Amino acid sequence: MKSAKGKIVTVTSTKGGVGKTIALLNLAGTYEKLGLKTLVIDLDLYGGAVATYLNSNNDKTIFNLVEDLTNNRYEKIEDYLFSYSDKIDIIAAPKDPRMAGKIDSKYIPLILRNVIYKYNVILIDTSHTLDEINVVTLDNSDSILYVFTNDTFDLKNTKSFISIMKDVGYKNYYTLLNESVHPGRNHYSAFDIRNIIKNNIDFTISKSMYVRNIDKFILDGKIIIQNKNLSFTDRKEWEKLKILANTLIKDRKEEN
Repeated sequence: MKSAKGKIVTVTSTKGGVGKTIALLNLAGTYEKLGLKTLVIDLDLYGGAVATYLNSNNDKTIFNLVEDLTNNRYEKIEDYLFSYSDKIDIIAAPKDPRMAGKIDSKYIPLILRNVIYKYNVILIDTSHTLDEINVVTLDNSDSILYVFTNDTFDLKNTKSFISIMKDVGYKNYYTLLNESVHPGRNHYSAFDIRNIIKNNIDFTISKSMYVRNIDKFILDGKIIIQNKNLSFTDRKEWEKLKILANTLIKDRKEEN
């Protein structure tokens, strides 16, 4: 019997420091709690941090995968994976950013076809620009999660990004306002934000998700949401994350 086709979820932003990668990893941890096998592909090619966060010890990255596909040396996807846990695998970004420019976007759909029936969810991290790699990735995504903060510059970028999504006909994107990055910063109300970005705020990471010593968790290589000692792992926050995670992999036909 053929396995079910997995869902491709791309997590993106147009500004660094908004908590995009941590949000993606918390989603991976949530899918693991839900019993779903998840692959994280780091396509933030010039500055990908997934492998760093999770203390990956795998020598092979997305660059090696594309290089082997180009030269007909590819045998199996498992050769390029770092297994964080039984349910979470990682394909890391290039260790050397000089390799990023050698990755042809035409291989992205091929890679996705090789993993789509092996995982329940494929989570893709991106850079902050709408370059060719990102456009191809968005085109091949079932859902797009755009992460932003309550920051004037970021809100302007968010408005532009949403405008582009609408212009090209994307209907599969969701917005995630991350209030946990700078919990003391509150430039605009939710009403103001909706008016500025000309869109709804679909989901919010609350200020209670702020982690004071986040560097410790990064050094330990742990997904934050899986730490039972943190206060935000209570039932309320877990339920919010679960709703977000399930929404991103829901069949869009159910909404139309």
